[in-house]
Amino acid sequence: MKLQGIFPPITTPFDHNGNIYAAKLQYNIEQWNRTTLAGYVVLGSTGESVLLSSEEKVEVWEIAARHAAPDKLLIAGTAAESVRETVCLSNRAAELGYKAALIRTPHYYKGQFNRADAQMLYFRAVADQSHIPVLLYNFPQVTGIDLPSEAVAALSEHPNIIGIKDSSGNIEKVMQMIRETRPGFQVLVGSATSLWPSLMMGASGAILAFANPAPYACIAIWEAYRTREEDAARDWQNRIAHPAILVTTKYGIAGLKHAMDLNGYYGGPPRLPLSVPTPEAKREIEEAFKDLKG
Repeated sequence: MKLQGIFPPITTPFDHNGNIYAAKLQYNIEQWNRTTLAGYVVLGSTGESVLLSSEEKVEVWEIAARHAAPDKLLIAGTAAESVRETVCLSNRAAELGYKAALIRTPHYYKGQFNRADAQMLYFRAVADQSHIPVLLYNFPQVTGIDLPSEAVAALSEHPNIIGIKDSSGNIEKVMQMIRETRPGFQVLVGSATSLWPSLMMGASGAILAFANPAPYACIAIWEAYRTREEDAARDWQNRIAHPAILVTTKYGIAGLKHAMDLNGYYGGPPRLPLSVPTPEAKREIEEAFKDLKG
């Protein structure tokens, strides 16, 4: 399975009572279907997956699968702290037509999990039982655990572990993983601010929250990379740098959803305890996105 191009980890729309807003999820997917995005990651961290019940996760997967265009590859975020629950969710997603499972590092019991051997045991046990291929997900800013490159290289030898999404933003680490993992193992990056240099280093693609409100800007960098138009790629990379920081690092999911509202998608409110951006934050986002329409 080739994982090339730009994948948004799509947001989960909620109404103002905190319920899943199915019609708006359908609307967003139908808008993204018109682009050349490679596919969708449904219920990654940007999808507020940790705030949804297992039943709600299945509901969101069903809606997304029903409305995604046939050419869009579907990846399900299925991570749970236990191997048992992660396998259960991954195999349910497989039944719904998802082609891969994105699984972040377990992290609640940091004293035990903050070791490479414990992480490797978890991922191997999941991959042994998952009916679809596994993508590792390294997001140390959230989990507090940075999966070592050496562990990634060892895990890449498992026949059902096909790649990694690395959101650390560490380009040197991306380079090391590309060098040391088995041939065919795919490294995708999760940071829009390092997209162009990561592609130049050999990353196969990217899973970018920023592609929710600004898919065309991300696609422009990907296409410039493919056609070797370095000046265009650098120009787009510079243009997205500040707005990407605002809606990922500085203001998070709430800021990202506001940017979606600005650009013709439905962002709406995040689910509590996340809160909507302040008026000042909204103005800063609006200024940054005035030349980045969806």
